[in-house]
Amino acid sequence: MPRGMRSGMGWGRGRRRKMRMIGFIPQVKHFYPDLPPMVQPKQPIFMSYEEFEALRLVDYEGLTQEEAGERMGVSRGTVWRALNSARKKVAEMLVEGRELIILPGENEIPRVSDEE
Repeated sequence: MPRGMRSGMGWGRGRRRKMRMIGFIPQVKHFYPDLPPMVQPKQPIFMSYEEFEALRLVDYEGLTQEEAGERMGVSRGTVWRALNSARKKVAEMLVEGRELIILPGENEIPRVSDEE
């Protein structure tokens, strides 16, 4: 039996991804540069709600990664990875003049909360 398979059930390696609690669904989900007419646009950059939420909580709200992890229902390490990815994508968008599109991921659920 191949590694990662259990009794032919087709399960992949590792455990299932934990659900991410998203406290804010962005209203604006598409950013694009104002390029001169003759410039060929580059491939767009796609950001997940998870990455957006980590960026919002840490950089906008000023929470620690630990606090952001508690709000999102994930570990601090998961927040760190999402935050690094989001920051890199924003930098690429600004430096390279690329389009940014924010899309929902597979394991993200909106959090209903009175605190926001």
